[in-house]
Amino acid sequence: MTPQTQQPPRRPTARLRHGAALALLPLAVACGGGDDGGAAERKRASVTAAPEAGVVAPAKVEVIAGLTGCTAEIRIDAEELREGACRTKRGEYRITTFPEDRLQVIWLDSAAVYGGKYLVGTRWVVSARPELLDGFRSRLGGTVRELRGIGPTPAP
Repeated sequence: MTPQTQQPPRRPTARLRHGAALALLPLAVACGGGDDGGAAERKRASVTAAPEAGVVAPAKVEVIAGLTGCTAEIRIDAEELREGACRTKRGEYRITTFPEDRLQVIWLDSAAVYGGKYLVGTRWVVSARPELLDGFRSRLGGTVRELRGIGPTPAP
């Protein structure tokens, strides 16, 4: 029998360092800057600011409602959208927010059937009489959009 040569035991600190490096690797990859500066630029370009309040959208129904002077009664709280109803001395209106841009596009396409004017921001829409929308725009930002309804258009 030959004597077995024993190797010195590995130091625990080396194993800890190796394990820590492996644990931090996903964080380093996820936080890497990458070369896609265009994605960051597109993200910045899609955000609309509320000029008067200095708030940047997308915002919650409650935040938008507060900026318009009401406390919204939440009517719909679903994965696809949240909708709150407001009733003030100036009139009634609805505030709808969306978790994704594509869901807002689907909603606007569906609303086009009914026609009308809407204040549209980043992942939010305010449905109200046109005279209210102009006042809200100065506080919320966004764009007043007119959607065509189905059927014949009235003659001028």
